[in-house]
Amino acid sequence: MAKRTKLTAIAVALGLTFSVQMAKAETLADAMIGAYNTSGLLEQNRAVLRAADEDVAQAAAALRPVISWSADATRQFGTSRSASTGNLIVDTVSNTVSASLIAELTLFDNGQSRLAIETAKEAVLGTRQQLVSVEQQVILSAVEAFLEVGRALENVALRENNVRLITQELRAARERFEVGEVTRTDTALAEARLAAARSQLAAAQGALTIAREEYLAIVGRLPGTLEPLRGLPELPNSVDAAKSIAVREHPQVKSVQHQVAASELNILRAEAAMKPSVRLAGRLSVTEDFETERFTRGGSIGVEAGGPIYQGGRLTSLVRQAMANRDSSRGQLLQAIDQVSQNVGNAYAQLRIAQAGLESSDRQVRAATVAFRGVREEAALGARTTLDVLNAEQELLNARSARISAEVDQSIAAYSVLSTLGRLTAADLRLNVQQYDPVSYYNLVKDAPIRKSEQGKQLDRVLKSLGKN
Repeated sequence: MAKRTKLTAIAVALGLTFSVQMAKAETLADAMIGAYNTSGLLEQNRAVLRAADEDVAQAAAALRPVISWSADATRQFGTSRSASTGNLIVDTVSNTVSASLIAELTLFDNGQSRLAIETAKEAVLGTRQQLVSVEQQVILSAVEAFLEVGRALENVALRENNVRLITQELRAARERFEVGEVTRTDTALAEARLAAARSQLAAAQGALTIAREEYLAIVGRLPGTLEPLRGLPELPNSVDAAKSIAVREHPQVKSVQHQVAASELNILRAEAAMKPSVRLAGRLSVTEDFETERFTRGGSIGVEAGGPIYQGGRLTSLVRQAMANRDSSRGQLLQAIDQVSQNVGNAYAQLRIAQAGLESSDRQVRAATVAFRGVREEAALGARTTLDVLNAEQELLNARSARISAEVDQSIAAYSVLSTLGRLTAADLRLNVQQYDPVSYYNLVKDAPIRKSEQGKQLDRVLKSLGKN
């Protein structure tokens, strides 16, 4: 009874240990989350987006008063001789200080400033889509790193098992050689195959080390126990349906669409620059002489209007240049649509290839398993040689290795299809991460706050949290 209780306790302990290990198994989602949270590439492009947000603030500032000051202290000295000095040489010295306060406000510029704001907004929207593209790139890299580590682990286990089997075959061949059932050639063949198997095992272990280092670089930590995939992502049933989705939703297409919109606005800005503008200008100034009690104080305020008459054709050239840039961005949009469609088609083709390879590998593994078992039994009866057994075992090994690769290739291809659709993002995958909100920073800076304002103080706190201040 006590022995049974002890065995039960051991079984429970082993079960708990197994449960803990399973609980710590790393999933594909964990790898994606790690890459999302630690990617330097994502952080770099988030900073690029924040810089684009500041372009909106700078464009908005052009519609506000510009207030500046200037000051100078001047010492004038010299000598003079004239009739007023009785032809005597007289030294002259004066020390003056001046200060001015200048204010300017654009009243009318044919919409140049408003158009500049809208252009900057389109650039921000385009940059946001570029950030989404980078996010997809990072997550797809995490998928590939996770699956490559899994591939390498499976290959190492397969090669280790192969070494064990050949070792057994070598032992059996030596025993049969000692009793005279086989020749020295059979043992030599087994020894050669064992040496080759050990070499392949070393290569598989090296590939695993490389895959682990790649995983560390992408995910930010070394992989632990990996949990097998539970299934593939849901994909559109047809290539045409997938292409239709990609053309509408892929961030690369959306980014270029915003570039086209910005180039249209730049044409209007170039045309507005050819028209007159009106501004309000004011100035307060004071000048005092240190040597005397003399001073000058005054100011001015007025409305100024002006515009170009002739600049050698520069302004009309800028309009034509803006039109050419617009045409270029339109062509780029067509090219992006074609490229995205092609990528979808290629990704589906790779998926179909991987699926066909997996089905073929399954059949090959089943057939090779039956053949290997049959050859081994026949060899035990003396109807097969050691070479036949080794060849059958090699066929089974190749089939299993091909199946491992085909399964990994199918998974990578499926997630690649998801990426070409523009749906391989943290939001689409519902990853448990604190997602970066590109709107929050934009809302803080779009009105060009100054440091003294409440909005400026809030922005300072955000920058401090980002480690940028």
